[in-house]
Amino acid sequence: MPDESLRVPVESILARHTVARSVYVGPPLILLFGLIRGWEGAWSAALGVVVVVADLLLAGAILSISARISLAAYHAAALIGFVLRLGIFVALVLVISTLVPVDRLAFGITAVVAYLALLVLEALAVSKGKERELTWTK
Repeated sequence: MPDESLRVPVESILARHTVARSVYVGPPLILLFGLIRGWEGAWSAALGVVVVVADLLLAGAILSISARISLAAYHAAALIGFVLRLGIFVALVLVISTLVPVDRLAFGITAVVAYLALLVLEALAVSKGKERELTWTK
């Protein structure tokens, strides 16, 4: 009988935990750019956080689905999925900046800072064993 932990969608769980931490990262960034750049800065920062959250959830879904198929599919999804998500991110940024009046500086800085901050927070949580759903982190 296969190990039970192999059937748990670890990547999706990690992505959901990472996204849950956006409530700590997003509001300060939105407030900061709202104070510095006004309503347009706050709106753009909020869009930056949403794009990062969507990217993280998509990454978790792609990796979890491919892990159930095979190790080779998982490796391919990690590489191809990154390139695919990067292309989607660029296309989404272009569409948003074309159709919606955004502060590009606030949008870009927020996306980068939010992405890095969320990854650091998740890495710290996993290293300290705070991810209780994941048996390998204890």
